[in-house]
Amino acid sequence: MPKVDRMNKTGLLRAIVETLEAELDAAVREARAASDAATDPDSKAENKYDTRALEASYLARGQARRVTELQESLRDLLAFAAAPPPTGGPAALGSLVTLETPDGPLAYFLCPAAGGAEVPHEGRTITLLTPASPLGRKLAGRRAGDTVAAHPGRPAWRVLAVE
Repeated sequence: MPKVDRMNKTGLLRAIVETLEAELDAAVREARAASDAATDPDSKAENKYDTRALEASYLARGQARRVTELQESLRDLLAFAAAPPPTGGPAALGSLVTLETPDGPLAYFLCPAAGGAEVPHEGRTITLLTPASPLGRKLAGRRAGDTVAAHPGRPAWRVLAVE
C-alpha cells in the first residue's frame, strides 16, 4: 500500500475558511454588480420584447442567494473548526480520506458544508464532501484498506488512509 503523508488538519480547516471567505468576497461584489444592473435606468425595457431588466433581476436574485449560501457554509465551518478534529477510527465528519483511484490518489475531507469545493493545501488538492453526498455516504465508517464502489460498473477504489 502506498505511503500517505499525514496532514495538518488545523491548517486544512484554516485553508478551507480562507477559500470560502475569498469566494464570499467575490460573490458579494458580483451580487452588488448584478443588483446595480437590475436597477439601472438603462435596463428599462424599450419595448414589450426587451427582457434585459427581467434577466438582470433574475441574476441579482441568484447572486444574492449564492451570497447567503456561502455565509451559511462559512458559519457552519467556523463552528465546526472550533472543535478539535477527530483522529483515528473510521471515516466520519472531520476525517481526511485518501482513496487510491485509477488516476492516482485523491483526497477528500468530510465536512459539514461547502461540498464539492476544492482546496489546495500542502501540495495536494483536497475535495470537500458533506456526509449527505453520495460519496460521503459511501465513505462513512470506512477504514484504511476498505474498498468503495464509487461508480457503478467501474472498479472499486481502495481507502489508503483515514486521518
